[in-house]
Amino acid sequence: MTTAIIADDEAPLRNHLRKQLANLWSTLQICGEAINGPQALELIQSKQPDIAFLDIQMPGMTGLEVVAHCNGACRVVFITAYDQYAVQAFENAAVDYLLKPVTQERLQKTVTRLQQQLGEKQVDFDTLLLQLTKSQQSTVSYLQWLKVGYLNEIQMLPVNEVSYFQAGNKYTSVITPEKEWLIKTSIKELETSLHPNYFWRIHRSTIVRVGAIARVSRSFQGRYSLELYEHKKKELTVSRAYVYRFKQM
Repeated sequence: MTTAIIADDEAPLRNHLRKQLANLWSTLQICGEAINGPQALELIQSKQPDIAFLDIQMPGMTGLEVVAHCNGACRVVFITAYDQYAVQAFENAAVDYLLKPVTQERLQKTVTRLQQQLGEKQVDFDTLLLQLTKSQQSTVSYLQWLKVGYLNEIQMLPVNEVSYFQAGNKYTSVITPEKEWLIKTSIKELETSLHPNYFWRIHRSTIVRVGAIARVSRSFQGRYSLELYEHKKKELTVSRAYVYRFKQM
């Protein structure tokens, strides 16, 4: 039986990938999941899987560093937020690359490729890492901090502390578990500057941090809404244009 591990620091993304793989490759056994790089490396060394699905940007150790330490011990599929050019550059390589959110159609190609390549000679990981490092250096730098006003002072708010953004008439509300701030940056500008893996547009007036989502609900009328971990009394509506983000979860 073919075995695999999944490594990603976002639980919804791990769940999404695991469910898709179960549908496309019923005999594939997921023998472990990791939330950071060191855990991923430990799983590869202890479980000795045939395949590792690795997020590139993980706490503690990047996916590239994990591969550098495992010395070609298994097939690796990188899950990236790279632009289309970086992905296309390695489209024909033995190690595959998936863009988040992973679609079923794209994952089917990866599964077919892996099934064909299992048992064949591994790729040259040194060359692969060099190429990937060059691609990583050319990627977009996403917003890490927000400048928010408090009385007569400016504070620096880490974006990973934000639960969601909601547009108003003239300002955008920045909601954290403890406080609400107002900024002049529009939702449209925020969408292009925030990391698309960690912040999702769910409505024309709302962007939510994926890690803050506790539950996704669907009404009898087919409408989707979100409940957040730190905002139990607040329900966020998902507009029809963005429902696709949650149908495969």
